[in-house]
Amino acid sequence: MENEEKKEQVEKEEVKPKKGVKKLQEELDKALLDAEENKRKWYAVTAEYENYRRRTQNQSAQRYQEGRNDVIASLFPIGDNLERALASITDESTKQGLDMILKAYKKVLDGEGVEEIDPTGQPFNADFAEAIMAMPAENGEESGIVKQVYVKGYKKGDKVLRYAQVIVTQ
Repeated sequence: MENEEKKEQVEKEEVKPKKGVKKLQEELDKALLDAEENKRKWYAVTAEYENYRRRTQNQSAQRYQEGRNDVIASLFPIGDNLERALASITDESTKQGLDMILKAYKKVLDGEGVEEIDPTGQPFNADFAEAIMAMPAENGEESGIVKQVYVKGYKKGDKVLRYAQVIVTQ
């Protein structure tokens, strides 16, 4: 019987965790929770940095493209003047020279992906044109139709670089 009592006492001691072991287990659990929290924070910071890097890269590319568009837009008055000069010249050799210059100008615009906006004969669309004058509609004409383009407009993709200035029928 004494053996049985000793056996029960030994089992109780084994089941009963010692005070030091319990404290160590609590510290281990706390360290594991801290490690998991630090890992979660690290993932969040890494994702935030990646988003920041992509955003700044996109902004940089967009600013570069907008700068190119500004330079291209500053060339439009030169093209307008070349076309006016070409229309008023009577000397054939000068006309050919100006025509060559105008073709080179248009080739540069084409190379940049710039297209002319020519809404002549189409219904007026404020997304691409600016009405500067209205004319009464003649017999058989509808109102709100672009009658004449006063200043050419240009666009690059979906972005309008310069709105066409047009005369519209009333």
